[in-house]
Amino acid sequence: MILVTLSLDPAVYAFYAALGQKAERTVEQVLSDALYKLAGELSIQALKKKQIEDCKP
Repeated sequence: MILVTLSLDPAVYAFYAALGQKAERTVEQVLSDALYKLAGELSIQALKKKQIEDCKP
């Protein structure tokens, strides 16, 4: 794995910390999962956009 360092606003950290407590996960795990999910959603959107553009005459 590659280590990445992020700077977060304290309010953002508190939000993810609260989610982590409810899910019994660390802030790092919650952020990692959220970023992974976002990357997947953005990839799907990009693929759909590409398909639409390929269908245009």
